[in-house]
Amino acid sequence: MDFAKLKDLIENGIPFNRMLGISVAELDEGLARLYIPFRPELIGDSRRPALHGGVISTLADVCAGFAVWTRCRLDDRIATIDLSVDYLRPASACDLYAQATVRLLGNRVGNAHVVLWSADEPGVHVAEGRGVYNIRRGKTEPWPLSE
Repeated sequence: MDFAKLKDLIENGIPFNRMLGISVAELDEGLARLYIPFRPELIGDSRRPALHGGVISTLADVCAGFAVWTRCRLDDRIATIDLSVDYLRPASACDLYAQATVRLLGNRVGNAHVVLWSADEPGVHVAEGRGVYNIRRGKTEPWPLSE
């Protein structure tokens, strides 16, 4: 796996990821650690303030999906089949991190576990979840990579 190309896809090749600012902290076989730098627009409840639950679930899905992709080929395609997220506590107004590890990988389906935490309390999980992903093998149209 070419992790540099996969990193580029995560950060630049998917417009929604780019809009959220999703960045790679680490990629390895069967593991992805991603984060979203804090911006005030990501707040869901300004009374706390706490990050929006959609930001949390998005990062969980992207992180778990790309953890599965680290065990595939670059020309494979990954699509979410199922995602479950348990929100454990509010995510504070700071950078949000996620780490996913592959639990099961078949020829057509992959499964990953993900945990999320706020940068100000790295030892305290704000959410955890599980993603199940369809793997479509083979060559398809390439994504536009940044240069």
